[in-house]
Formats: sequence, structure tokens, C-alpha cells
Amino acid sequence: MRVPVEMPRLGYDSEVGKIGAWTAKVGDTVTAGQPIGELETEKATVEFEAPVAGTLVEIVHAAGAEVAVGAVIAYVEDGK
Repeated sequence: MRVPVEMPRLGYDSEVGKIGAWTAKVGDTVTAGQPIGELETEKATVEFEAPVAGTLVEIVHAAGAEVAVGAVIAYVEDGK
């Protein structure tokens, strides 16, 4: 089953986030909680994690994209 990876909320009043980099690529096997990318803020770079174990099957937004909080940015196939 394809499980969405959503843009996390970085702060209480954040509406959008910027994808700084993808540290995993399509086809990579990932574990739940494994960092798969980085988000950039004005003050820091923060990792975001795979929600489930499986294979990263699609990246919806490339590095550099600004995406609304809660929007799907990637999908992980969990094999179920």
C-alpha cells in the first residue's frame, strides 16, 4: 500500500515548508523513522522521516520546492 509522506509543520504558525534536499532516492529501501530528506527554515535545516518501512516509490516535490503544510511530498510503498 502506498503511504503518503506529508510536509510537516515546522512551527506553530508555519503554513509552508521548503524541501532542502532528498537524502533518499526513488527505489531506496527505507525504515520507519529513517531520515529521507531535509527541510530548510530561516534558522535551521531539519530532517524529516519515512512514516513506514518500505520503498520510496515517488517524490512529488523536488528539492527547492515550497510546499503547503500537510501536502503530500512523497510516497512509500509498505509492501502490504
